[in-house]
Amino acid sequence: RLEGAGAEAIVIAANTMHIVADAVAGAVRVPLLHIADATAAAIKRTACQRPLLLATRYTMEHDFYRGHLKKHHGIDAVVPDEAGRTAVHDIIFRELVKGVVNPASKQKFLDVTATARHGGADGVIFGCTEIGMLLSQADLSEPCFDTAVLHAKAAVDFALSDAP
Repeated sequence: RLEGAGAEAIVIAANTMHIVADAVAGAVRVPLLHIADATAAAIKRTACQRPLLLATRYTMEHDFYRGHLKKHHGIDAVVPDEAGRTAVHDIIFRELVKGVVNPASKQKFLDVTATARHGGADGVIFGCTEIGMLLSQADLSEPCFDTAVLHAKAAVDFALSDAP
């Protein structure tokens, strides 16, 4: 219906919902602007090889996001250990999606990133659109990739381009 209404591209403005990106892309003739492609473009402008993906459990554990980064861009994103994945997921759903920003939760995210850094992670993907409420580049020494911002910029760039 979006295509019929004149949409020239499809944007799924949520990382986890990209679990259906391939199905959506296969059902339309217009391009789907994948959030992982926008993220990969930003990662490639840095020296990052193994960015940490912080996201919902679904995005961290299923292959639709990390697999897309690897298959299409050669980027080997890593995820926190089980305890880190649980903490990140729970903070997203119990706090961030409700607009709650808790200093203790911010510290937990920083602890998770520090553990990953010691394990070789060299960047941080904010793989949930709400994470930017809690963390920013100023909080971390490695490059950060806010997928909400990157995806929005990619959509604007597409809209302002001569692309069909």
